Order: sequence, then C-alpha cells, then structure tokens
Amino acid sequence: MSGATNRAAQDAPIATDTSWKSFDAGALANNATAALRAYDPGHDLPALRKRFGAEIAELGSNENPLGPSPRAVEAMRGALAETFRYPDPRGLSLKTALSARLGVGTDRIALGNGSHELLMLLAQCFADSTHSVVFSQYGFAVFPIATAAAGAIALRVPALPRSHPSAPYGHDLDAIAAAVRADTRIVYLANPNNPTGTWFDDAALDDFVARVPRDVLIVVDEAYSEYVDASGLTSALRLAGRYPNLVVTRTFSKAYGLAGLRIGYFIAHPSVVEVIERLRESFNVNNVALAAAEAALSDAEHLAEVRAFNGAERAWLVDALKSRGYAPLPSQTNFVLVDVGGDAAQFEKRLFERGVIVRPMQGYGFRDAVRISVGNRTENQRLADALP
Repeated sequence: MSGATNRAAQDAPIATDTSWKSFDAGALANNATAALRAYDPGHDLPALRKRFGAEIAELGSNENPLGPSPRAVEAMRGALAETFRYPDPRGLSLKTALSARLGVGTDRIALGNGSHELLMLLAQCFADSTHSVVFSQYGFAVFPIATAAAGAIALRVPALPRSHPSAPYGHDLDAIAAAVRADTRIVYLANPNNPTGTWFDDAALDDFVARVPRDVLIVVDEAYSEYVDASGLTSALRLAGRYPNLVVTRTFSKAYGLAGLRIGYFIAHPSVVEVIERLRESFNVNNVALAAAEAALSDAEHLAEVRAFNGAERAWLVDALKSRGYAPLPSQTNFVLVDVGGDAAQFEKRLFERGVIVRPMQGYGFRDAVRISVGNRTENQRLADALP
C-alpha cells in the first residue's frame, strides 16, 4: 500500500456497526465512577466569545483580568522552543523557587496539573471504601468529586447559617471537627472558600488543627490566598512544621493569571509527597507552565499590582451591587457570591442575554444566588448597567 493510500485509509470515517447501538459503557464503570457526575465548568465560553465578540464580560470563572506577569509571558515564549522535549519530571527548578519563597524543603512540594489534580490524587492515594472524608456543605466542588472518585464515604457537614455575622454559609469548624470519625482519612477545607468567598482566621484554624487526630490528613486549599487582606488571616503554612498531617494546596491559576496553563502545588510532609508520587502522572506539568510559574514567582511588583487592583475593584463591585439592592457576601477572593433575592436562574439569564457571564450556583444548592468574578472596570460597569 502506498503512503498516500495508507493516509487516505487512516483519514476515512470510522464505520459504525448499527448492531452496537445499545452499547453503554456507563454500565461497565466501576462503582466509584458510576456515582460521579462530570465537573460543571459553566458556560461554553469559546462559543460565547464568537457570539458576543468584544461585547462580552466574562465574570464567571474567577480569572485574573490583568493576566500574567510580563516576566511569565517572556518565559513562556522562551519555553516554546523546547516543547519537543519532555518537561523536567520533577519540576526541580520551580520547586527550588517555591522552596526559597515559602521556606520549606523541595521534598515537601508536589506539583500538579492545577491544584484540582492534586486534590483528586490525595483522595485516590489515601482514601477508599473503608474510609470517610469530611468537607463543608458549600466547600469547593472538587472535594465531593475527589471523595466519590476514591469510593470513600462522604461526610458533608452543614455550613454556617446565612445569618452568621462574619462567615455566612462558611465552614463550621466545630461541626467539622465533631464529624471526624475513627474511619476518617481526610478533612478538606478551603480558606478562603469557593464559592462563598468566606474565610476563617488563624486562631480558628489553630484550634481546629489541634483537635483533629494525627492520622487524619487536613487538606487546606488556599487557591485565593494571594488576594487576602483581612486582619488575622495569613496561611496554614504557619503550622506546617508542627503538624505532619497538614497539607496546603495552592495554584497559579488565580492571582498569578496562569489559569490556561494548569499548574498548582501543595506543601506537605515528605512522606505525603512520596505517596502522591506513586500515582502522579509522569510529566504532568508541561514545559511552558513550569517556566511561566517560576518567572511569575519572581515578579513581586506584578503580584502587588494584582492585589491592589482586585481589592479596589471588588470594593467598587460590592458597592454597585448594594446600591441596586442586592446582598453580596463578604469576600477575601476575586469574586463575590450575591444573594439576588429571588430566582437566580432568571437573574443570570437576563445578564447572559446582555453578554455578561456570571456563574449560576444551583449545582452548589444556591437557588437564589450567583457568583460574580471581579473583572476590570469596563466589565464591572457592564455588569452594573445590565443589572435587573
């Protein structure tokens, strides 16, 4: 067969045997996977960009509208020439930079294809059908997904009430601590939390960690830590040297503006990292992401600009929403959860028709709220002008 004929055969449409129409691979899935629902990323944004063009305000994905550091962009361009080679499987250069920044050894750092991958791996490596995993009612959506994927027992703890003065719908740490059982292997926390934007302070975390047994991993997701400006809240990393069961996950997707490259990391006891390495996919972080993340870490000025920008625009957005009678929750992130006082689906639909994309929250159990990312002033103004 000639080369041209061979290529034509390869490009031909795959013939379909109609006798297989009733085939359903879902019936073959293992018990853990059969119980899962796919992660909901929200609207089909590529299609919406084609529909609305420049007249779109993308305020549904908690992205950084300032984008990445110019140093990161330059590093990306340089790394493109090396994409024919496999990336460093250990990511040692980035780990070394993180080690210097965070004051921990490189043996305490694991890198992932976003922190999402690492949160999943923790459950897959440390929990199974004989173990329970504890998380808050309105915690990050990946927590229950990771639990289900591991076939573990999910213990979902009711959140604080809407009327709570400082953390409406936030983590009830007392109730979470009380929910820990003899078979519990992991407790997932998010601080600040997505999708509520709420947080708990250092003193509350210190008390909580001291109450949890040492054979239970406490995983604190700090995806939004760079945006924090509240007094009394720093990082769970303060406790890393005292509690070997503490794991802190972070990401370059938010304040560092590298969401499209998918790169995150966690800091944990070296033995936790060693277990994760057994299951982590080889070369799970690509060349471009490794280079960009390392360069982003070196640009303190850009990160400071992002923090100041987000604080100012978040305050402007909150004031605009309140002036129209809406009730945004307190937030230490780059988004606000907004009680719209009625049918959130209709509220979201009205904005959608005007090219303003926010995140509906029905999947989290909020029928009267939407999550709105902090955009640039043009996007935020477009939202304000479109409010019903």
